[in-house]
Amino acid sequence: MNTQAKIKEKSKTQIKVITGNGAAAIAAKLARPDVVAAYPITPQTEIIEQISKFHATGEMDCELITVEGENSAMNAVMAASLAGGRVFTATSSWGLAFMYDAVLATAGARAPVVMVNVNRETPGIIAVSSGQQDMISTRDCGWIFLIAEDCQEVMDVVLQAYRLAEDYDIQVPVMVHYDGFYLSYLSEGVDIPFQEDVDRFLAVLKEQPERTKLVPGGRLGCGSHGILGGYLELRYKHMSAMERAKDKFEEIDKEYEAIFGRSYGGQIEEYRTADADVVLVGSGSMCGTIKTVIDKRREVGVKVGLVKMRMYRPFPSEALVASLKGKIAIGVVDRSLAFGFKGGPMYTELKAFETQLEGAKLISFIDGIANTDITTANVGQMIDTICDLAAGKDVREVTWVCYPEAHEPDCENTGGQ
Repeated sequence: MNTQAKIKEKSKTQIKVITGNGAAAIAAKLARPDVVAAYPITPQTEIIEQISKFHATGEMDCELITVEGENSAMNAVMAASLAGGRVFTATSSWGLAFMYDAVLATAGARAPVVMVNVNRETPGIIAVSSGQQDMISTRDCGWIFLIAEDCQEVMDVVLQAYRLAEDYDIQVPVMVHYDGFYLSYLSEGVDIPFQEDVDRFLAVLKEQPERTKLVPGGRLGCGSHGILGGYLELRYKHMSAMERAKDKFEEIDKEYEAIFGRSYGGQIEEYRTADADVVLVGSGSMCGTIKTVIDKRREVGVKVGLVKMRMYRPFPSEALVASLKGKIAIGVVDRSLAFGFKGGPMYTELKAFETQLEGAKLISFIDGIANTDITTANVGQMIDTICDLAAGKDVREVTWVCYPEAHEPDCENTGGQ
């Protein structure tokens, strides 16, 4: 195909104003799943409502299972996936916690399930509000985790998730995360791909060897007990597949751009980092606000940039080190807590690679918990703090930006409250 034809092909658009949940539902429809398991929970409910409508009107040809709870939802799609089907489900917060044992079983069975998790605070203090604690609470369950920044990326990353999960060399379930309330109900203009283009993007999966599946009458064990060497072998292969997923996701991003004209950089997205002295590391919807403040600071000569984490599991350590090494100071923004550590979860993990960052100093920011807004003023404060760190000033290792009265967790006695 000549260049002009490719450009013409990419120029096809059908832009509609839809919510983040709407984008996830339409992406699921475009992927043509065989089985969808549906159960409502705020702020995810709109996804399964729209899928139910697609199913009722004949727009979506799938088996729609309306289950009695999230645990049943995960068991249903795991079984369908192991039988060779393409599947989809969605959940949030308490729903993710309720299906946790099945989430673990799905990963162990290497069932290439795609699930959307609309991030919300988890059980404990009952907070029906945004936060990434549900994602953090399940980060070691054996799934691949992808994070979207806006409604367009929700659409695109769900489609990319199918290419990643079902790839013959990967075969690991994928969870797509985006911020509840901020993105789930936000309406934006979204370029909705045409069905024939999505079919072409996913067609490569049909050209690969057929994955192992349960067949009626066939002899195959799933969910069997594993011990000793057999268990170790399966875990090693699972870990190896997750490591392979890093490069595979980079390839998928490039292939997606070739068809749809949109690229996000793969595991991470770098924004004005090439000449940056100081960098913020963040994920999800906060990144749009961070980019806006960076542009303003650049106008007055502050060399600041952003690294957006799009892949969280497997942890994109090599990509992060390559992007951040040699910087003077780095601030990691977490919308969640790592109980037992002073800093946020992403901060504590990146801290493990500090010796590879060629002298860069790291600090932690905690913000956006329970629907507290990550404002331009908050981001400005973070940039001021990492600039102070770069200048050699003494700053806190951990700053609770959304709670300015707080000190570091080990610096005050709250009397048990």
